[in-house]
Amino acid sequence: KVFDRGLWRYTRHPNYFGDCCQWWAFWILSISPGGPYWTIISPLLMTGLLLFVSGVSLLEKDLSRSKPEYARYISRTSPFIPWPPRKTDSLERAEP
Repeated sequence: KVFDRGLWRYTRHPNYFGDCCQWWAFWILSISPGGPYWTIISPLLMTGLLLFVSGVSLLEKDLSRSKPEYARYISRTSPFIPWPPRKTDSLERAEP
């Protein structure tokens, strides 16, 4: 069964989203006027790694293969940023 309660109702990867927010918060809190803005590379790199290299992309491929019900979960749930679930067909809305 695919876990779709709590935060996982709004995003498929709440822990990766939290990690990403933490990297961006560190960067925002550490920049200063006239400071080296090239340091933005760190949160950009970590966000890219989480979304496209490790984290989300690897997990999505594995779960899509191993859990057939994951496709329905994908159709109604935001991949990364928490967002209200999309409504799909009427049968799924009737599920508790």
